[in-house]
Amino acid sequence: MGAAEALERVVAALPGGGEARRGQVEMTNAVESVFADGGQLVVQAGTGIGKSLSYLVPAILSGKTTVVATATKALQDQLANKDLPFLQKQLGKPFEFAVLKGRANYLCLQKAVEIGSGDEQLVLEDVREDEYGAFGQELMKLLKWAKTNKSGDRAELDFEPKPRAWAMLSVTARECPGAPKCPQGESCFAEAAHQRAALADVIVVNTHLYATHLATGGWLLPEHDAVIFDEAHALEDIAASAFGLELTEGRFVALARSIRAAAPEEADALEAAGGRLADALEGYRGRRVFPAELEHPLTAAGEAARKGLAAVKAGEDDENKRTRAVKAASTLVEDVAAVQGVGEGAVAWVESGGPPTLKMAPIDVAHLFAERLWDNVPTAVLTSATIPSNLPMRLGLPSTHEQLSVDSPFDYENQSLLYCATHLPDPRKPEFEEAMRAELFALIKAAGGRTLALFTSWRAMRAAAEALAPALPYRVLTQDALPKPALLTAFSTDETSCLFATMGFWQGVDVPGAALSLLAIDKLPFSRPDEPLMRARRDLAGKAAFQTVDLPRAASLLAQGAGRLIRSTTDRGVVAVLDPRLATAGYRWELIGALPPMRRTKERSEVERFLESLVGEPSMTS
Repeated sequence: MGAAEALERVVAALPGGGEARRGQVEMTNAVESVFADGGQLVVQAGTGIGKSLSYLVPAILSGKTTVVATATKALQDQLANKDLPFLQKQLGKPFEFAVLKGRANYLCLQKAVEIGSGDEQLVLEDVREDEYGAFGQELMKLLKWAKTNKSGDRAELDFEPKPRAWAMLSVTARECPGAPKCPQGESCFAEAAHQRAALADVIVVNTHLYATHLATGGWLLPEHDAVIFDEAHALEDIAASAFGLELTEGRFVALARSIRAAAPEEADALEAAGGRLADALEGYRGRRVFPAELEHPLTAAGEAARKGLAAVKAGEDDENKRTRAVKAASTLVEDVAAVQGVGEGAVAWVESGGPPTLKMAPIDVAHLFAERLWDNVPTAVLTSATIPSNLPMRLGLPSTHEQLSVDSPFDYENQSLLYCATHLPDPRKPEFEEAMRAELFALIKAAGGRTLALFTSWRAMRAAAEALAPALPYRVLTQDALPKPALLTAFSTDETSCLFATMGFWQGVDVPGAALSLLAIDKLPFSRPDEPLMRARRDLAGKAAFQTVDLPRAASLLAQGAGRLIRSTTDRGVVAVLDPRLATAGYRWELIGALPPMRRTKERSEVERFLESLVGEPSMTS
């Protein structure tokens, strides 16, 4: 039985039945072919195609061990909790699947033993007295959970632990010595997850873990014959992060705590060096930095880390704790040295928000993918609803790769309207934001609420919410009001509510029905001119920077954002872009061409009539 025939059968078994869509079958045949012959396939699959079944069915039937990497937790959960269990029942071919996460997502049994035995009460000494009781109780709650839970996966907790509490009972790859060197290696939750994955036919991971697997020499994941990157538009940025590093004061403090009993002087020096580095980083927030600018604090930090490493190796502390400390100290020494030696192919910068964080990342990841992936894994599929035009080049795909584009089955011409507010000022002018908010207010009123407003900055989102919420007769939710799942539930169930959000909601949001009738975008999503990594990519691209770096990225993000509107064959609504450049700039057709084929208008009156007609329709979710 071929993959297309199998797809037809499983689609017929879906709730509501039906036949596989033409584009879905076309994608399935292409994936089946690349799994049979090897090579790389890039598929742009429009919203509603059902791309997960299109790649899972041929992958499973091929018999090849396959890793599926997703950029968002929502898609990972869909695959693990819905699609793969469904296929186990309906496909007719037995197979096993597993979900594998980064090590820090699993509770560390060795740390649990150390803390639970009572030998580690000093770990609480720097917690304020008024916090001790609650903090200790949370640790005990986690320890009790670990005794009965079978996976140790943080996602299975029925409460959200404090980051500090979870950190005390988990380890990162920078600390873990590995199962052979750990007394709890045979019962380790993370190792058990890895063993389950090693026996599975399909392994579901997040894209960052896969990129880290490549960055660390390919030892994090079990051997596999094929990889599928869903939400592949995010792969370049995720890979740049995974191939890079971060230096924070917290890393020095954590290492100091772990060696203090054995080497108090070195611990003091580590904390002092971390503090001096953090102080120095303050002056570079949001800026690219060069090693010479931080020569003294980096030199001191490297020296403190080396002395800490030497002290740990020579110490008489518990062997297990010493092994973890040696791993953490060695990694810290290596990372400081890497920043000091950053070359032309990488960029270092300080994050603009949060605790002072020095980051380093490769400017171009194409050669890293070419060296570490495409030549080593025989089969690869990259898919997304939006594929940037230059993605194959940015990821170093061989010239022999295949490409396919399958259109969405939705009737965008009749289901939706694309509106550009051409009468608004240029977004770079100071009067834009007030005019943009007034336009948004009028559109929300016409839609009867039911609005997802996407902003390109937190500042713009908060300013809009502050200005409009008191004047609107609808509930206005903001991204920072609730955790994302709870926020989307509140937005979808309170049908007239509005949700104001930033870049984290431009993808991975699925709210079908009348609750989302207006999708508003404040500005075209171009990266900030001063964003260090993007600026370095522009410098590398030279005169072609706008066409090869900025424009494809903005087009993909815009299409991702607009794609939140029509999620089913019965959805109807408006995408309103409040940036007049979509209709006036010379590059506008590259952006419009990336969007679904919606009817277009510049007239707000037409938009208001369309939205007002939807308000009177019966709810599609009732």
